[in-house]
Amino acid sequence: NLSAKLNVAVCTSSQQLGKQADVIMICVSADKDVLEMVSAVADTVSPGAVVIDTSTVSNETAKEAAAILSKKQAAFLDAPVSGGVEGAKNASLAMMVGGNKEALDSVRPVLGAISSRIVHMGETGSGQTTKAVNQIMAAGINQAVTEALAFGQVQGLAMDKVIEAVSGGAAGNWFLKHRGAGMTNGLFEPGFKLSLHHKDLIICQHMAQHTKASIDLAAKTVSDYKRLMDQGFGDEDISALYRLKLK
Repeated sequence: NLSAKLNVAVCTSSQQLGKQADVIMICVSADKDVLEMVSAVADTVSPGAVVIDTSTVSNETAKEAAAILSKKQAAFLDAPVSGGVEGAKNASLAMMVGGNKEALDSVRPVLGAISSRIVHMGETGSGQTTKAVNQIMAAGINQAVTEALAFGQVQGLAMDKVIEAVSGGAAGNWFLKHRGAGMTNGLFEPGFKLSLHHKDLIICQHMAQHTKASIDLAAKTVSDYKRLMDQGFGDEDISALYRLKLK
């Protein structure tokens, strides 16, 4: 099996993991899952251990997780990532980290196995707040790219040439480069699942309410994603927004 091939130990419970590991990484889908995992690990975690959460959750959840672990003298880093499937495969993810800088410095060699850019953002929760910025920006880019390419397609342009030309100019971006050809050919393999971005943007909306920040484009994207999810496209890549632009 894989554990034997890689010569690594396998833990059968979160409590066993907490007892055996000095550095623990978590990546789950929802806030409640993060707190459930952190609470389980905290039962047996050793003082001085570092727990790193790469999930996308709210900054308040990050602070709550840190508080749970601080009672056991263990550190918590909220360290969400960006870069898509490509970044994960190539170990080139961008990581935005909140929490104690000394704890981060101690685990940089571990994080370097998946990330080529690790930025300490500040206190606990600031990593997740930075990821919210990323997700709001990604929503806007998705809206702009899908709308523009749909416009080009209905104009009868050769879309492979459009993507080639535009990618080299001021409007070029990661999403256009990595998702443009797929969406214009009706292919929406994830990537990043639309339903997960929908979840992230709702988190962003809740965070924005506390500061009365305006994120209208994110709100439109939440609504558009909901339409697509209701049509059964929630497990497709976020570029499936293209489906709405062609109508």
